[in-house]
Amino acid sequence: MSKVPLTVRGAEKLRAELNELKGVARPQVIKAIAEAREHGDLKENAEYHAAREQQGFIEGRIKDIEGKLSHAQIIDVTKVHADGRVIFGATVDVYEEESDEEHTFQIVGDDEADIKEGLISVSSPMSRALVGKSEGDVAVVDTPNGPRHMEILSVRYV
Repeated sequence: MSKVPLTVRGAEKLRAELNELKGVARPQVIKAIAEAREHGDLKENAEYHAAREQQGFIEGRIKDIEGKLSHAQIIDVTKVHADGRVIFGATVDVYEEESDEEHTFQIVGDDEADIKEGLISVSSPMSRALVGKSEGDVAVVDTPNGPRHMEILSVRYV
């Protein structure tokens, strides 16, 4: 399997979630299963079945996070010399001509993307239009509603 880009912050968030699942959630659900077993007949014990289902979700998420981290290529954008160009991990301030608004985006890995937080996936059409451009350039993003023109106001590597 190929490496998947991930920012340092994204890797830290995944590691924190993994530690929480392994150190807190997993022991809690194991305790809940043990307590439910003490109540007797497991066939009709809703608490037992709910705890086992929760255990399945936790174990699945642990495996998912471990897989993502094992295939991650963690990129520290503060140590990359990009000469003012938009690259993976860069934070970009843009002016959108069509809406007459300014936006700030950070280009992140697919698993980190959250448009409400201003985190856009490196594989999104917007990222593909921005990557490689510099301050002052205009990126054109093709959308279902027509092209969007975004002038790059600044590029930061935070």
